[in-house]
Amino acid sequence: MTATLQVRGVAKRFGAVAALVDASFDVRAGELLGLIGPNGSGKTTLLECVAGIQAADAGTVSLGDAPLASARRKDALFYLPDSVQPWPDERAGWVLEFAGQLFAATAGARAELIASLQLAPLLGKRVGALSKGERKRINIALGLLTPQPILLFDEPFDGLDLRQSRDVAAVLRAHAARGRGLCLSIHQLTDAVRICDRLVLLAGGVTVGEGTHAELQENSGVVNGGIEEIFLALT
Repeated sequence: MTATLQVRGVAKRFGAVAALVDASFDVRAGELLGLIGPNGSGKTTLLECVAGIQAADAGTVSLGDAPLASARRKDALFYLPDSVQPWPDERAGWVLEFAGQLFAATAGARAELIASLQLAPLLGKRVGALSKGERKRINIALGLLTPQPILLFDEPFDGLDLRQSRDVAAVLRAHAARGRGLCLSIHQLTDAVRICDRLVLLAGGVTVGEGTHAELQENSGVVNGGIEEIFLALT
């Protein structure tokens, strides 16, 4: 499947607090899209609304020209939260094997992820005993074993060191090159520019910019500026 995921006008309130006001963006097949913004800008809430975990107060989600009701989104989208710890009492190798069987992934696909994410030393350890960065790499492997064409990852680089972040970015890019669309919520702006093809800038629950770094520079009038200057200019 190579259709574009289209998110339009998503809004969400929690009582008197407007977490999302007007959030819109596209996730294209074959790309890494970075969703960036400060803490409290609504990134996690937006991903949960898009995935159908939370009910949005307004807005639409479509794949190509076909609207996706919340109940159908699990067929097209897979959402990986930031701090999830699946089966903490089981060994990491069992978790990956179980997930591979659950999602009908081949043994070769599982072996490829174990090698590319350097998970072999972790397979005999219980998930609950792993460090934050180790759990993060196991979770990324779980997400990539799924068959859905659109993946939503919340903070996939949190807890990883520089070398691990580079290796994980290469793995994500390889999967995007096979036709999947990946939307990555990333707190560090410079990491997002280095890793992603396009960026969505979210501030106060509103999409204030979307495009490549060069396009955002042009649209913001910050011709030679970095992403921090662009973000400040647009907000």
